[in-house]
Amino acid sequence: MRILVVGGGGREHALCWKIAQSPQVTHLFCAPGNAGIASIATCVAIAAEEVDVLCRFARDERIDLTVVGPEAPLVLGIVDRFRAAGLAIFGPDRAAAEIEGSKAFMKGLFAKYGIPTASYQLFTDPAAALAYVKGRSAPMVVKASGLAAGKGAIVCPTVADAVAAVERIMVTREFGVAGDQVVVEDFLQGEEASFMALVDGEHVLPLAGSQDHKAVFDGDTGPNTGGMGAYSPAPILTPRLHDLAMERVMYPTVRAMAAEGRPYRGLLYAGLMIDGEEMRVLEFNARFGDPETQPLLMRMQSDLVPLLQAAAVGSLRGMTITWDPRTALCVVMTAGGYPGSYEKDLPISGLEQAAAVPDAVVFHAGTRLQDGRVVTKGGRVLGVTALGVDAAAAQRVAYVAAERIHWPGVHYRRDIGYRAVGRR
Repeated sequence: MRILVVGGGGREHALCWKIAQSPQVTHLFCAPGNAGIASIATCVAIAAEEVDVLCRFARDERIDLTVVGPEAPLVLGIVDRFRAAGLAIFGPDRAAAEIEGSKAFMKGLFAKYGIPTASYQLFTDPAAALAYVKGRSAPMVVKASGLAAGKGAIVCPTVADAVAAVERIMVTREFGVAGDQVVVEDFLQGEEASFMALVDGEHVLPLAGSQDHKAVFDGDTGPNTGGMGAYSPAPILTPRLHDLAMERVMYPTVRAMAAEGRPYRGLLYAGLMIDGEEMRVLEFNARFGDPETQPLLMRMQSDLVPLLQAAAVGSLRGMTITWDPRTALCVVMTAGGYPGSYEKDLPISGLEQAAAVPDAVVFHAGTRLQDGRVVTKGGRVLGVTALGVDAAAAQRVAYVAAERIHWPGVHYRRDIGYRAVGRR
């Protein structure tokens, strides 16, 4: 098979790393890719949002299956374009991808079909949103309805924080058109977990549970980012809670999307808030999580390609996934200043030394090659991922590898996996 992966981050490096291991694959392309992906796939200088150009490339190169990593091309309708051209592609079409592209649509779906979530109000007028948050008690959460690269959900401990969040989203337009609508919802107590599943329009094949760390600093403090680290399995997702997630969230959502005339094929990702046996959906994503994909694919022992192909063009009925029983943990290394402004094109050292650590893999995210050297390109630069017999062991290996890597201003949290380690 000739496979094209769309995207150029850590998630896409992990996808390429896993797909390249399949005996079915004869050639692997990635558009646009990064410095790490270039060692295992042919990188193509086409941006993930250039849907028509990607479609022409896939047709000309006789691509058997395209796998879409990021959310933006899904919301733009890349799947619709490829299917119209008779090309197989993994991911939801534009109508189904709205479950991530519009929190307003997602919340309305939950309300209509009784899927558990936080109580909320939706606003298109900044003055009305400001009046509402000033008249209610804190804490609360203010969210841009559209795509905001994982940074559009702002937890507000005080009313003043909520006022500032509404102004950032709707007045100063920090997230652009993503802030045309804002969702103000109740703050939920509990522990967050990531629940992902492959879906073929009807059947749901769950992946192993995982947890990520969104806040930029240790102790889950500071502003939210696209993700500072993740691990799998997630101890909070006991077998009982796993079954409840399928029963109360995943199956009802897939049935709801079909009933709405938006049958869902691809990867469906629920961000869950768990408090005892009470479970509510914080959000849905229409693609693999980043950085959760890195530890998940480190643990996956099954061939990923038949699973992706079945979800895209066939049936997942009767398919299963085998998992390594060990824990995998990913530490995201970022540019100094992220998620705010940061410097680019800084030379990275120690990559070979980190890769030599047993049971560790360095996934590239925001990197590129410059004059034969790997340099920083984005905010999230690398995802150092390791396996261990338990969370503590995986944590130790990941940090041994991470400490071998350097560039000016490098930042990473020192406590990734602390919840899982604390449960020993």
